[in-house]
Amino acid sequence: MKAWGILVSALLVAAGAQAKTNLTIEHLNKLNKIYDVQVSPDGRYVVYGQKNGGLAPADTTADLYLLDVQDGNKVRRLTESAGREHDVRFNADGTALYFLADRSGSSQLWRLPLTGGEARQVTDLPIDVQGYMVSADDKKLVLTLDVKPGCKDLACTVAHNKTTTEKKDSATAYDSLMVRHWDTWEDGLKNHFFVADITETAVKDAKDLMPEWDTDVAGTSEAAFTPDGKNLVFSAKIPAVDQSWHTNFDIFQVSLNGGQKINLTKDNPAWDAKPKFSGDGRYMAYLAMKKPVYEADRFGLILLDLVTGERKELAPQWDRSVDDYVFAPDNRTVYVTAQDLGQKGIFAIDHAFGEVSKVYSNGSAGDVAVRGTNVFFTNHQLNAPADIYQLKNSGGEAYPLTQVNALTLKDIQLAEFEQFSFPGANDETVYGYWMKPWNFEAGKKYPIAFIVHGGPQGSFGNMFNTRWNAQLWAAQGYGVVMIDFHGSTGYGQAFTDSIARDWGGKPLEDLKKGLAFVTEQQPWLDKDNACALGASYGGFMMNWIAGNWTDGFKCLVNHAGLFDMPSFYGSTEELWFPEHDMGGPVWDKAADYQKFNPAAFVDNWKTPMLVIHGLKDYRVPYAQGLGAFTTLQRKAIPSRLVIFPDENHWIMKPANAERWYNEIFSWMKQHTAK
Repeated sequence: MKAWGILVSALLVAAGAQAKTNLTIEHLNKLNKIYDVQVSPDGRYVVYGQKNGGLAPADTTADLYLLDVQDGNKVRRLTESAGREHDVRFNADGTALYFLADRSGSSQLWRLPLTGGEARQVTDLPIDVQGYMVSADDKKLVLTLDVKPGCKDLACTVAHNKTTTEKKDSATAYDSLMVRHWDTWEDGLKNHFFVADITETAVKDAKDLMPEWDTDVAGTSEAAFTPDGKNLVFSAKIPAVDQSWHTNFDIFQVSLNGGQKINLTKDNPAWDAKPKFSGDGRYMAYLAMKKPVYEADRFGLILLDLVTGERKELAPQWDRSVDDYVFAPDNRTVYVTAQDLGQKGIFAIDHAFGEVSKVYSNGSAGDVAVRGTNVFFTNHQLNAPADIYQLKNSGGEAYPLTQVNALTLKDIQLAEFEQFSFPGANDETVYGYWMKPWNFEAGKKYPIAFIVHGGPQGSFGNMFNTRWNAQLWAAQGYGVVMIDFHGSTGYGQAFTDSIARDWGGKPLEDLKKGLAFVTEQQPWLDKDNACALGASYGGFMMNWIAGNWTDGFKCLVNHAGLFDMPSFYGSTEELWFPEHDMGGPVWDKAADYQKFNPAAFVDNWKTPMLVIHGLKDYRVPYAQGLGAFTTLQRKAIPSRLVIFPDENHWIMKPANAERWYNEIFSWMKQHTAK
C-alpha cells in the first residue's frame, strides 16, 4: 500500500509538471501592456499607464498606476475612468502628474496632485490637445494642436472644421504632395505648437507660435524648453512642396512670444531630431543623420556646447544608431538606447572622452530614466512581455519592479529560443533566432515557420510583440526561424545600407543560407516542411521567393507585400523611401524598379500563397496584394485573399488580429500537415 501511495504521488507530481499549456491568442489578448513610464525627480515613484488586452489598440481604455520604489514596489491605481489617460509626466518637483484624457468629451490636459484629491482640468480648448509640455516653473504650457495654417486664432480653425463637416459634396482637392499618409487622407490641418499661461482656471485659448507654417511639427517628444525657459526648440521640416521626397527635418528655435524661427541645423541636409538639454543647461544634444533622402541612416548623437559654441558628434566611431537618450545627473554621461546584435540595449557615453560602455543588453530596452546611480527602464524579450526594471549603480543585475502579466502567464509554457550566426552573403556574419515548439520532444521533427521581417531596415530581434508574436507559432507546434538578413538594423550601418538597390540579392541569399544552416545544426527542424511568411518588405520577399526560390516552401503568407514596384512608386506616400532604396524615381532608367520587381517573375510562381491586406494601407496600397492574388488565381495556384477594410499597414483591432492569426494558422496547417 505504501509503494502504491508513492507511485500515485509520483504520478500526481508528473501530472502537475505537465499541467502548463500553450500560449493562445486569447492569452495574448489578456496581456497587460505598459506605456508612458515616468520616474519622479527623486527616483522614489514610477508612474505608468497600463492597458488591459494585449491586442487592443492604442486608444483603448487604460489607467495610470503609481509604484513606490521605497515601499516594497507597492503599486497604487491612480485613475479609473471610461477613457484613457496617456502622455503622463511629473511636474518639476514631483508633487503632481499631468496627463491627457478625453474625460470632458475631447482630448484635454489634466493635473493630478499626488498628495490626494481629484484631477483638475488644465485646458478647455475647442479642439483636441495632441501633446503638451510644462515649463520647469509650472507657469508655461506648450501644446500641439491640429489647426488650419494661416488662422490667427482657434476660432478660425473651429469654423474651418465646421464648414468642412457641413459641405454638401464629398470632394477633397490637393495642389501638392503628400495627399495622404499611413492611413489618413490629408485634411488641410497641420500640427503646430501653441503657448499659454497656466492659471487656476482652465486654459481656453492659446497662441500659435507658427501660424503661417504649412507643415507639421514632429511633436512634443521632439521638442524642449531652452534652459532659461524663454524659447522652444523643436524638430520639423521647412514648409515646402517637396516634403514627400526628402527627409530633411531640422532643429528650430522660437521664442515663446512668437516671431522668427531660427534654424539651428541648416548646414545638415539630412534628418535632425530629438533636441534635449543637460540638467545644468550647458549642453544641447540632438540626433542627426548624414545622408539626405534616407530614413534608415545611422542616428549619431550631436552635442552643442552652449558656452563655447563647439558642436561635435559623440563616439563617432561607434557603429550603432541611437534610438533615444537621456542625460545623467552628472551632466557628462549620456545614456542611450540602440539596437545591437539582435538586442536593443542601454549604453553610457562619456561626452568628454567619447567612451561607450554597455550598461544592459538582453532583450529590448526603452523608457530609460536615470536617478542618482539607478537606471530605470522597460524591457521585453522573446519569452517575456514588457515590465519595468531597475538597475542599481548603473551595472550589475537588473531586477523587475513590476510583473503585470504574472497571473495571465502562470500556467503557460513559453517556448525556448536561441540566437545563432552563420556565414551569409559575401561570407559576412549574419544573425538569427530559432525557437522550439512549446511542447518540444527530442527526436521528433517539426514543421518550420520561417518569418521574414519588414522594413526592410528592421529586425526580428529579442523582443515580445503582439503583432507577429513568434511564441504563437511555437504554440501551434512550429519551429520558428527568423533571420536578420543584410539590411537589418543593429549590426553596423554598412550592413543596414547593403540592402539599398539590392532588395532581391543579398537578403535572399542570407535567407537561403540561414535556413540551410539552422536546419543542419538543429535537426529537429524539418527543412522539407516549411512555410515562409512576412509583411511589408517581408511580403515583398514572399512575392520574390515565389519567383526566385520556387522549391523552398510548402506555402507562403504575404501580408501587405509589394508586388509591382513601378505601380508601388506612384501610389505610396513617402517617396524618399523608394527613391533611396531603388536608386531614384520610377522614370530613372538606371533605377531598380524592374530589376527587383516580383511581378516580372510570375512565370515561375507555383507555391500556394495566402495574401492579406488592409484597405486603409497607404504605405503599400491594397492593389499590390490584389495584384498578387489575381496572378495566383489566374495561374491556378492555390491561394486565398483576406481583406480588412478598416485596417492600415498593421492589423490593430482585437477581433481582426484574432482573425488574422487564425487565417495564417489555418493556411499553414493545411499545407504542412502530414
